[in-house]
Amino acid sequence: MTPAELRIVTLPHPVLREKARPVDAPPISEQVAAVARRMIDLMFQAEGIGLAAPQVGLPWRLFVAHVPEDPEEGRTAAASPAECTAAPEVYLNPVLSAPSADLEPFEEGCLSLPKIRGRVMRPSQITITATDPTGNRFTRRAGGLLARCWQHEMDHLDGVLIIDRMLQPDRLKNRNAIKALGG
Repeated sequence: MTPAELRIVTLPHPVLREKARPVDAPPISEQVAAVARRMIDLMFQAEGIGLAAPQVGLPWRLFVAHVPEDPEEGRTAAASPAECTAAPEVYLNPVLSAPSADLEPFEEGCLSLPKIRGRVMRPSQITITATDPTGNRFTRRAGGLLARCWQHEMDHLDGVLIIDRMLQPDRLKNRNAIKALGG
């Protein structure tokens, strides 16, 4: 399958429940770079803020994210820790660490679970270490929606979906939609 043929897969696609494998890096192959570019396009088409490789049928430890600045929502580029991205970003072989002790509920959706939304408890801040497309390893800390996005996409790399983490009342509210998807 070529990158142009990639599409967002939905539950019950089996790759969504697999633990993804590391991507060879560095150097980043042209194939991996092309997949990342296609994933960014698909994320924008679907009006999402993140997309993991398993969501396009690939069991790779790779995700893309773009949480745009939105001063009305309180997300600014000047925030510390970061709460948004200046442009779409690619994360290869990411690892999360140092979650904040607090857990915050927030309603999440998922491009692989259409029409399903529910509250998920997550730490408000997290640190990520990953490789960028040029082969450089980096570490960053994020809060707010960007931290939540990273955690959501990392769950995909481990075969975990929001329906696994959703608060029980929200899971019950979505049970018919989950069954309809085969979950």
